[in-house]
Amino acid sequence: MSSNFSRREFLAGAAAAALCSSAPQLAAEHAAAKDRLQEFDYQQVRLTGGPLKQQYDRIHANYLALDNDRLLKVYRERAGMSAPGEAMGGWYGADGFVPGHALGQYISGLARLGRSTGDEACHAKVGELVEGFAATMGAADRIYAGANAEKVWPCYILDKHLAGLMDAFSLSGVEQARALLPRVYRGALAFIPERGRDRVGKKDPPYDETYVLPENLFAAYEMTSERAMHDRAVAYLLDREFFDPLARGEDALPGRHAYSHAIALSSAGKARLALGEERYLRTLQNAWALLVSTQQYASGGWGPNETFIEPHKGQLYQSLQTTDDHFETPCGSYAATKLARYLLCATADGQYGDGLERIVYNALLSVKEPDSDGHYPYYSSYGARSRKTYYPHRWPCCSGTLVQGVADYVKNIYFSAPDGIAVNLYVPSELRCHIAGAAVTLIQQSDYPLGETAALRIDPAVPVTFTLRLRIPGWLNAKPSIRVNGRPASAEMQRGFAAVRRRWSAGDTVEVELPLSFRTEAIDDLHPDTVAVLHGPLLYVELNPPPGTQRLGPLDALRPLAGASGFFRARDASGERIHAPLYLVREESYTTYLQST
Repeated sequence: MSSNFSRREFLAGAAAAALCSSAPQLAAEHAAAKDRLQEFDYQQVRLTGGPLKQQYDRIHANYLALDNDRLLKVYRERAGMSAPGEAMGGWYGADGFVPGHALGQYISGLARLGRSTGDEACHAKVGELVEGFAATMGAADRIYAGANAEKVWPCYILDKHLAGLMDAFSLSGVEQARALLPRVYRGALAFIPERGRDRVGKKDPPYDETYVLPENLFAAYEMTSERAMHDRAVAYLLDREFFDPLARGEDALPGRHAYSHAIALSSAGKARLALGEERYLRTLQNAWALLVSTQQYASGGWGPNETFIEPHKGQLYQSLQTTDDHFETPCGSYAATKLARYLLCATADGQYGDGLERIVYNALLSVKEPDSDGHYPYYSSYGARSRKTYYPHRWPCCSGTLVQGVADYVKNIYFSAPDGIAVNLYVPSELRCHIAGAAVTLIQQSDYPLGETAALRIDPAVPVTFTLRLRIPGWLNAKPSIRVNGRPASAEMQRGFAAVRRRWSAGDTVEVELPLSFRTEAIDDLHPDTVAVLHGPLLYVELNPPPGTQRLGPLDALRPLAGASGFFRARDASGERIHAPLYLVREESYTTYLQST
């Protein structure tokens, strides 16, 4: 294997140049091609095992079982139609905070699940929901539910309708959905502003969500050629207030509403592609560098009380004592994984895959699973003796992003490169694609993230030459192993990926071993002794801790707990201590941050 395999040397250089106020070399580098990598279609990837699939399957079943009459009830009532079914209540109901707010997201998530799994029941449900919604619009193209729904988050709901209809058409083949896009847009015009609105904190007016709307307006324009949607997308971009300061290397995050501005970065990512302006790439890169270096907890989450903090003032540490609302998890995870994919595609840089992996396993996979009556996870808590809980109101915003984010697991694993395939996550899965005209199937088996190995089988229809890129995580502190057909492989490190190029034949195998070890990560720069414990990509927490300050013993004292994969034990003066990955915590209490001295 090549000696040029130091991921850490690469990361050190990348960090030094993370905040770039001008980057002519970068612009020139990306001028020849919009993206270095491309996402695969949902139908090209399927999960075949592991913890992500377990959650994916449960979410699939949960949302497929939602009653169509209940989901459409508020729309039918507003239209004066017969409205059978039990009232939804919570945020979604006629008297709720935002009636009917998540219908488009449920449609979107079901279309994505159906596309990847081939489940015709998902596609049928998508078609029924689109048809049912269309029947309530009337000649006036009314798209909002509830008596005063037009006054509450009109941009937010428009955005979700657009996303649902575009996915219904492109992923479930519902022709009616594309025809509805211009009508839905026209139905919103009387209620939405001409230009985008920014908001500072969680409750500062105007209380609406224009942030990710440009992303979907650009996409709707591409699908319909309705120029008005393109122009409104441009008008809603937060260039002056947010994107341009970030592009100049300024820290524009503190004090802003965390999820809104994180998801707004997806609009910047789409604007880069739609408008061809590379300044938006600097916006994304600098925002990412600020997020991971000044804002995030060890889970990859951020935004206590939904607000970005002032860095270097110990505010993350303080939040452990002042709130339980540390990360708006399904929504924030959805924003973070979308941002990571935009950056991965633009740069083919594995550091963004590292961040994506962190938030998938320790945030989205780790949430409390929804029940059958609208109780959903919302915040993750990282304070002492926390528990996983539901949001106090049913059907919150996170019920929409939960299904979309989990359905997107298949988008995070593999990426198409001009000369081959990039493997970003080590997950039991199957990819089907074409390279140089040859059909290629890649089958991956892995015991990761609890284990250290992944095995990939390459099955091209005919022998074909291409590069297989394997992400080498930045947290590794030991040399990884890559073997092709049982023999050590020569690999060149390229932006955090090990590149193996050869002529592949049916039955070729690649084995990857990523040695796992424990390490600690401080809560912030002013409190280096308050640390979280990580093992490979996973955040570990102490289960059922006693009251009082919890102290971390030597990491080398942690030993596997017999018969409980992924759990570790240690003994100290107070007795037995059990440490577990956050995603395996169910009803137990847990403490995320411990004192290292």
